[in-house]
Amino acid sequence: MAEPLNPKQLEKEGKAAYQRGDFSAAARAFQAAAQGFAAAGDSLTSAEMSNNVSVALLKAGEAPGALEAVEDTPAIFAGAGDIRRQAMALGNRAAALEALKRFDEAFEDYEQSAELFKQIGEDGLHANVLQSLSALQLRTGRQLQALASMQAGLEQIERPTPQQSLLKRLLRVPFQILGK
Repeated sequence: MAEPLNPKQLEKEGKAAYQRGDFSAAARAFQAAAQGFAAAGDSLTSAEMSNNVSVALLKAGEAPGALEAVEDTPAIFAGAGDIRRQAMALGNRAAALEALKRFDEAFEDYEQSAELFKQIGEDGLHANVLQSLSALQLRTGRQLQALASMQAGLEQIERPTPQQSLLKRLLRVPFQILGK
């Protein structure tokens, strides 16, 4: 009889499954790891594994499960004062809400996530969240807001690629026209 895997092994298994694109298997392994960490009294690592479940389920096209997995994790991290993981959890929850077409809630979570990343100086993650927010704003017909979010996100990138530099210059044009 095989010895049951410990949570760390399950986490490793989940990461390997995710890397090979088997998102359902990754979600199952991360879920088992979350339960194992919770049973061991490590609620923060359990919540982190729940976030991994959410990301994997979202990739597998299972948005309702993705939202369920991540729903309470921002509060867990906030309660522990872990702002970085709270911001990541809010971003993950926003992505699940967006996939479920619950756009107003997604906007809120993206904005909170971006603000928290900004507070702790995580410029790259702040920029990524602003770009996700911008894409959602474009999809929902909020073009000017999308331009502002995208511009703010690009301004955070320390070493932009040539494409990002071009986009930064192009995004300045509408605001120059509008006199802002």
